[in-house]
Amino acid sequence: MADVRGIVRQFLKFGVVGLVAFFIDYGILMLLSVGLRWDPVLSAGISFVISLIFNYVASMRYVFTRRDDLSRQREFVVFVVLSFIGLAINELCMWLGTTALGASPLAITATKLIATTIVMVWNFLSRRRWLDAGEAG
Repeated sequence: MADVRGIVRQFLKFGVVGLVAFFIDYGILMLLSVGLRWDPVLSAGISFVISLIFNYVASMRYVFTRRDDLSRQREFVVFVVLSFIGLAINELCMWLGTTALGASPLAITATKLIATTIVMVWNFLSRRRWLDAGEAG
């Protein structure tokens, strides 16, 4: 059984990386959807992909321990596949939320916060399962 304190430390590091990635994601989302008046679902997809690059580098450097059985290329592919599942979850949440609440800045923000929470849980659990060597710390 994994050390609970180690998992908590790992989750906190994951949270810090995720928070920075969220602000990158959210800033681009608001710039595109509110500033440029693009469709919020399209804007959310673009902002999500841009923040993915930062998230990969920071997550694999500061949060997860590299697995010896995965090359960097395979690791990146797994990260991207897991992230695109997260993107699908994000897009579904954004579509449902903006359909139900509208596309005002407040509605987009509320929807994005809910989507981010759901995707955060998916990302941590899936990356821990398929990318982490299991040495939380």
